[in-house]
Amino acid sequence: MIRVTCAILEQHGRVLITQRSEAMREPLLWEFPGGKLEPGESEQECLQREVEEELGLKILPVTRLTPVVHHASHQSIELIPFICKYEGGIVALTEHRAYQWAELRELRGYDWCAPDVPIVEEYLNLKQLE
Repeated sequence: MIRVTCAILEQHGRVLITQRSEAMREPLLWEFPGGKLEPGESEQECLQREVEEELGLKILPVTRLTPVVHHASHQSIELIPFICKYEGGIVALTEHRAYQWAELRELRGYDWCAPDVPIVEEYLNLKQLE
C-alpha cells in the first residue's frame, strides 16, 4: 500500500486542480496535487514538500479529510486529502500538463482520477454545510 497525500488548495473561492501529463500513469486525468510519503515524514510535511517541488507553491495544510483506499491492477494507494491555504508562490508546472483554479460548481465536470472522485464529493458536501 502506497500512502499519498493530496492538497485541496483554496484561494479566492476556487480550488487548484492539476492535469496529469501524457507520460504519467492515467494520462490527462485531473487530480488534486500531492505525492508519496517518504519514511519519517508527516502527512503535512509530505504535502508541503510535494506541492513546492511539483508546483512551486507554499501551502499550509489545515483540515484532514477522509482518506481513500484505491486498488488498481498495478498498485494500491491510500490517498490522504487535506484542505489547504495558499501561502505564496506562482504555479510552475514540472510534472503536470496543466492546472486550473476551478470554481466549486465546476469540480464535478472534470475527468478525475478514480481515487480523487470520493474526495471531490466529500469536499463539496462539506462546503454546502458552510
